Amino acid sequence: MAASSLRTDKIWMDGGMVPYDEANIHVLTHSLHYGLAVFEGMRCYKCADGRSAIFRGREHIRRLFESALILEMKIPFSPEELLKASAEIVRINKLEECYIRPIAFYGEGEMGLSARGNKVRVAIAAWPWGAYLGDDAVKQGVRLKTSSFVRFHHNSLMPHAKASGQYINSILAGYEARRSGYDEALLLDVEGFVAEGSGENVFIVRDGKVRTPPVSSILPGITRDAVIKLMRRSGIEVTEELFPRDAVYIADEAFMTGTAAEVTPVREVDDRPIGNGRPGPITVKLQEMFRAALRGQDANCREWLYYIS
Repeated sequence: MAASSLRTDKIWMDGGMVPYDEANIHVLTHSLHYGLAVFEGMRCYKCADGRSAIFRGREHIRRLFESALILEMKIPFSPEELLKASAEIVRINKLEECYIRPIAFYGEGEMGLSARGNKVRVAIAAWPWGAYLGDDAVKQGVRLKTSSFVRFHHNSLMPHAKASGQYINSILAGYEARRSGYDEALLLDVEGFVAEGSGENVFIVRDGKVRTPPVSSILPGITRDAVIKLMRRSGIEVTEELFPRDAVYIADEAFMTGTAAEVTPVREVDDRPIGNGRPGPITVKLQEMFRAALRGQDANCREWLYYIS
């Protein structure tokens, strides 16, 4: 995973800009103890026309509010206020390309599982961040290991909420995979079907047709949605359906998507090469289409860009 410095000049917090070293919270912050917080990850790119833009910023902020609704959290700002604040944090820190992290959480006050009176606080930070799984991963593909940790059932924790505490599942799966020498984990659902990576959605290709798990037990990724739209526009057949892990073993191609991971090829799963062990033609074509969309070079996708200035 690419290393980066998180330090910038300013962080947006509860409605205003504060210096990096003053963006602090109390040790009795409720969400620190119980994990009840919602967050987003967005990327800002420098476009071909020289301007910088947040990719699908509106969709990300919408999902932040949907996550809060699922968890019965009332965010004390409007979506438009947070979208503008996300752009401002990029501008004030003089970043051309970066990762943006909005988070809403319960502050200090009451403690205990039934505490409901604590103030909802909101912060937005941005920092430069390269390829999530490394530059080589984007070009050569990654090695996955099916995790012993199962993606939680949708009636245990609600997967459509991008909630902080739920990522313990992903962290443990990722630890396990990397400790064993792999790049990333592949999680199955409670029925044994492929669900997702620890922080990415999963696609496989067989005979020119693309399949991806349905959203019943996964986080509906915004990058996932974008690449499905891009593939369908270009005439590539994409279906959402359940499939077991051996369908991944015999796929011609496989790739993962996410805001951080973008479009990352998969070259091996459980020590079995996928196809010829190199990124396949559909994956490479999709990477090119996705890159054009990010940079404002695809006129059909410019509505996905929220320009900084």
